[in-house]
Amino acid sequence: MPDTYSTSPTSYPNSGSTAGAAQSTAGASTVAYSRGGLNFTRRFSKAGVSPYDEVQWERRTASITDAGGKSIFEQKDVEVPVDWSMTATNIVASKYLHGQIGTPERETGVRQLVGRVAETIRDWGLEGGYFSSAQDAAIFHDELVAMLVSQKVAFNSPVWFNVGCDRLEPNSDAQNWHWDPHTCAVRFSVTGYRNPQCSACFINAVDDSLDAILTLAKTEGMLFKWGSGTGTNLSSIRGSMELLSGGGTASGPLSFMRGFDAFAGVIKSGGKTRRAAKMVILNVDHPDIVDFIDCKSKEEAKAYALIRAGYDGSGPDSEAYRRSSSRMRITRFA
Repeated sequence: MPDTYSTSPTSYPNSGSTAGAAQSTAGASTVAYSRGGLNFTRRFSKAGVSPYDEVQWERRTASITDAGGKSIFEQKDVEVPVDWSMTATNIVASKYLHGQIGTPERETGVRQLVGRVAETIRDWGLEGGYFSSAQDAAIFHDELVAMLVSQKVAFNSPVWFNVGCDRLEPNSDAQNWHWDPHTCAVRFSVTGYRNPQCSACFINAVDDSLDAILTLAKTEGMLFKWGSGTGTNLSSIRGSMELLSGGGTASGPLSFMRGFDAFAGVIKSGGKTRRAAKMVILNVDHPDIVDFIDCKSKEEAKAYALIRAGYDGSGPDSEAYRRSSSRMRITRFA
């Protein structure tokens, strides 16, 4: 794999300057620039010097083991700045580098990761006319790279998971929600990585119907797939002792929480080793609020009893509600 993903002279295979940046893109964006745009000045980068050359690099083996010493993840020769910790190295390699380990398509380190993201964001800005000039675009790119490789700033996980991966998987047929500028509406269709999911958290709603509850399960699952977390207030779902139109009683929100929690446990966030992040809320006046408050502690007590009996409780289905961060909502009225 080459050291950079872009064939534009604005990219940095290993080192170099931004001198060619203005010339390479000015012609393509003249119309956009005529509308005005953002100006940038240098704070952390130097004109004519690649921001990648401003830090020292080394190659390390990223390795993660479980409590018993069994290897969970390993990637050799990961390129990182020398002042990055091993914890940072392991996180980047195990969660954010794209591609199958052992194949030429696998990203090899922080240089390629940052290049993928920073160049993609710069190119979006050029296409959308956000910069006053191509030189401002080049400065923006250099400043962003300089801050990222020095850990002055960091993106959330979905950005690292998804942005720029259409360069690596241009023919991906993955589906997701995205904004359609032609219809001015949100669509769920094949997008691959062309319209990447970049937000860390999504707040969802649910109605008191089985269709809405199962739709929520799909919605959360797809958001987990692309690396984001979710939060939902389940207070609209009737309590476990309330009646159904067919004559029975409702299952209640806690029963469905088990299913939601199980999906969060088995779906690998961003397609990597990380499990999904999830929050559930129940209003204090909901009929099942006491069971909601006690549910996690009861499951933990069950897990401890099973562990004492010799059962390995590390599986995704060994304990309910363990992926969910539970919150009780209290509304104060004047």
